[in-house]
Amino acid sequence: MNLMVRIIMKRLQISEWMVSHDEFELSDSDYAVRIDLMTKVFGVDAAESYFESLPPQAKTSETYTALLHSYAGSKLTDKAEELYKRIKESNIQLNILLYNEMMTLHMSVGQMEKVSLIVEELKHQKVVPDLFTYNLWVSSCAATLDIDGVRRILKEITNNSHANDGWERYRRLAEIYIIAGHLVNSEPNSLVEAGKNTIQRDWITYDFLIILYAGLGNKDKIDQIWKSLKMTKQKIKGRSYVCILSSYVMLGHMKDVEIVIEEWKLSTTSDFDISVFYRLLDAFTELGLTEEAETFHELLIRKNYLHTDESR
Repeated sequence: MNLMVRIIMKRLQISEWMVSHDEFELSDSDYAVRIDLMTKVFGVDAAESYFESLPPQAKTSETYTALLHSYAGSKLTDKAEELYKRIKESNIQLNILLYNEMMTLHMSVGQMEKVSLIVEELKHQKVVPDLFTYNLWVSSCAATLDIDGVRRILKEITNNSHANDGWERYRRLAEIYIIAGHLVNSEPNSLVEAGKNTIQRDWITYDFLIILYAGLGNKDKIDQIWKSLKMTKQKIKGRSYVCILSSYVMLGHMKDVEIVIEEWKLSTTSDFDISVFYRLLDAFTELGLTEEAETFHELLIRKNYLHTDESR
C-alpha cells in the first residue's frame, strides 16, 4: 500500500469515526469529502450507494457535485447526464462547480460540441462563470479550430465585470498562443484523419491548461503539466513551446525559459525551431507587451539564440 493510499484510508477512518459519534454534526462539506474518499478507496459504486443513503437534507449542491465529480472522473457519461438532469429538476441551488464538472466530462470524452450548450444553460440560470469555465469553453473551441469562437470568448472575458489581473493575463496568453501558434479556423467540411484529430485536440487542451494556471499564477501546476507532456515521448509541436515559453515569460520566470529552450535544443523527439522565438516576439509586441518582448529578446541574445544584428 503506497503512501497516498494510506493517507486516504486514514482520512476515511477519521470520517467514519465522526459519523459513529453523534456529538459530531457532519456538514455538507464533510459528506462531500466522504463521497470523494469512498470513490478513491472503494470505487464509484460505493460512493453512489453512500450518497443515496444520505438523508434528504444532506443531498445538497456540495454532495451532488461530489458524486458528479466521481462519475466524471470515471467518464461515466450516462450516469453523469442522468444525475445532472436530476440536479436540475431538484430545488437545490446550482453552482459553477456543477457546470464545470459536466464541461470537463464532455471535454474528456471528446464531446466538444456539448460544452457550449452547458455554457448556455449556466448563463440562463444566471450562474456566474469563473476562469475555469472560460478555459474549458475556450479549449473546446480551440481544439476544434473554431478560432473565431475563441476570440469571441476572449472578448467576453475582457468585458466580464468579475475579471481581475489573472483573467487579463490568461486572455493575453491565449491571444499569444493563437497568434504565435498560427492557429486558424478549420475549413468547412474539411476531412481530418480521426487519430490525428484526437491527438491535436488533446495537445491543444493541455496547452490551454498551462495557460489557465499561468493566468492563476500557479507555477507548480505549470511545471507538473509540462513535465507530464515531456514524459509522453511524443513530438512536442512548436505551439506547445509557444505556450510554455510565453507563460514563463509572463510570470517572470526567465531561468525556466532558458531551461525549456536548452532542453528543446537537445531533444531527440522535437525539432528545434528558431522561428518560434520570432513569432513570440511579434505576438508580445502586437499585444503591447513591450516589457515582456524586450526581456525575452535580451535573453535570446545573451544566450546566443539570436544575434544582435538579427531583425525582429
